[in-house]
Amino acid sequence: MEPRLPSDLSAPLGRFLVLLDRWNRTHALTALPPAARREELLLDAAALLPFLAQVAPGSRVADLGTGMGIPAVVLALARPDLEVLGVDASSKKLAFLKQVAMELPLPNLKAIHGRLEELPPLQADWGTAKALSTLDSLMGWWDRHGRADSPFFALKGADWTEEQVPKAWIATAHPYTLPTRGQRVVVELRPRLTGTC
Repeated sequence: MEPRLPSDLSAPLGRFLVLLDRWNRTHALTALPPAARREELLLDAAALLPFLAQVAPGSRVADLGTGMGIPAVVLALARPDLEVLGVDASSKKLAFLKQVAMELPLPNLKAIHGRLEELPPLQADWGTAKALSTLDSLMGWWDRHGRADSPFFALKGADWTEEQVPKAWIATAHPYTLPTRGQRVVVELRPRLTGTC
């Protein structure tokens, strides 16, 4: 699988990178050098788009630990018919995300502030996270915030197999390669059917 950014997203994603550069000078949102940001942030997030295509219009998507909005911004741009929640405990990063939503503009992108274990259930239909925590922790949070039987897609490095998959979930790996940053994988997690081993 080779991630691709739709050509119609080039202009708004360019504005996102300009805004990130401007904010980063004073708010230190990311340590990534500017030359690496398109690939590491935007192209990496594009690996989720084939899976997002299966989500019904009007569904709620939650990006747990969104930081400055990755992958939430790419998902919200690609699917304006979805409600995309960028969830994070950092007020500084969510202030940036709110600015992004206002300037691009992305009326379907909502910034949600709080700790995942303390927020009221988000009742999301589809979830994702990039480099946030172990699969075990992610599924604990998703049990709280995802609707019953809702899938979760974790953006992970190639060493994800060293993590333990919770027994209630089935993991399917979808590997891909970034041009200069190497092997990555989308780990698709779906609830194990009751009565199966």
